[in-house]
Amino acid sequence: MTGQELPDHVVRLDQGEPFSFLCHQQIDCFTHCCRELELALTPYDVLRLRQATRLDSAELLEKYIIIEQNPEDIFPRFYLTMVDDGKASCVFIQQDGCSIYQHRPGACRTYPMGRAAIREKGKLEEFFVLLHEPHCHGFAEQTIQTIDSYSRAQGLESYNRYNDMLTEITQHEKIRQGMRLDNKQVQTYSLALYDIDTFRASLKKGALMGAEDAPVTVFSNDEALLEYAMKWLERELFPIP
Repeated sequence: MTGQELPDHVVRLDQGEPFSFLCHQQIDCFTHCCRELELALTPYDVLRLRQATRLDSAELLEKYIIIEQNPEDIFPRFYLTMVDDGKASCVFIQQDGCSIYQHRPGACRTYPMGRAAIREKGKLEEFFVLLHEPHCHGFAEQTIQTIDSYSRAQGLESYNRYNDMLTEITQHEKIRQGMRLDNKQVQTYSLALYDIDTFRASLKKGALMGAEDAPVTVFSNDEALLEYAMKWLERELFPIP
């Protein structure tokens, strides 16, 4: 990732490099970044949205999430529904801010940073950028941030952890070599990672092959369930001969 490969409003950000930024209710662009966007959701984002809305994962998918998969996509993509208000506003945005702020998705927490994690030969390397979008006036604030300080303030540790675990599937060596998923595998991917209440119910019924090792904690702890689901899915998609 080099500067020449980045769009004009995006700059590379190195560890320890300071930048000025702060978002708050008094800034004139408050909530502008919550409109006219496509908000992709990770499995951990959906887990937290379930906790925020108290909906079953199947209900959450039906009510708030759009699933897309273009012919060139290996994995399906999950997006948060936007309101048809002429501004394509986030369904959870209100005049005074985010109604699910404690459980907001990782992309919302990271902004205006961007983080990419690349896994190769078992090693994970991360890259950061800053998005200097014209509508955002937070950069004029005098609060000094770094990657580490901003990540801590935004509670990104758990989001990054589960997103990095996901790369063991999405960036698996077999995927790099051109493997494509069939329809059944796509359904299994969606079930295990995005419809975890149904996945949990299937575990309880003993209806999942290769899931006999599920620890008892998965039946009461969402995070433990998601971590187990990722490991189970990796075994299902990429069995060792």
